[in-house]
Amino acid sequence: MEKTKDKERVNDILLGPLERPALLWLSERMPAWVTPDVLTVIGIMATLIITGSYYLSNFEKNFLWLANFGFILNWFGDSLDGSVARFRHIERPKYGYFVDHAVDAFSSTAICIGLGISPYVGFTYGLLALIGYLLMSIYVYLSTNVTGVFKISYGKIGPTEIRVLYMSVNAVFYFVNNFSVTIGSFTIMFFDLIALVVAIALFFYFAFFTIKTISELAIIDPPGVKKS
Repeated sequence: MEKTKDKERVNDILLGPLERPALLWLSERMPAWVTPDVLTVIGIMATLIITGSYYLSNFEKNFLWLANFGFILNWFGDSLDGSVARFRHIERPKYGYFVDHAVDAFSSTAICIGLGISPYVGFTYGLLALIGYLLMSIYVYLSTNVTGVFKISYGKIGPTEIRVLYMSVNAVFYFVNNFSVTIGSFTIMFFDLIALVVAIALFFYFAFFTIKTISELAIIDPPGVKKS
């Protein structure tokens, strides 16, 4: 297989000033047996904890806190695997890129399905949020391929901020009673409305950044002029 140039990585997130020093501190202190692949597996296990916790919250509300622990553990595994690889200078750009995004697709699907089978959000609204997230993921893959820049964050929002959003919403589920909201002739439960707003925001992000990238590419990659 032909060797390609490594992609430039951009991760300008809102929580970056806190996250970057924390990841460096953890990378320096990870024992040798904690490899990037081990951390990736930890992230996958955390996803299963989140999904299971959402289902179990049908029987006991306190499982929402276990779901929040799962999000913290998921951050630990998913964010630290690449950081440890870069710290130890053992990066595998093609392998890491493929595994990272394959795992991300699985995790986002499992978490949204878990949310949809919880007693808090209807399955349809959970899938709408998943579709929005996958659309943004597809945009990232396409943009990376055509620009050579792997941009993780958009509008200061990245995976870490999304995890914090999930954890905050779980707290809302725990402390706030669900109620119906009527907008004109449309009635929706409050928790479903939260999921719908998130989905619409993701659809908007996808549309905005797709149009923006198309406009930029139209300038730097104009149609060829036929020579006489």
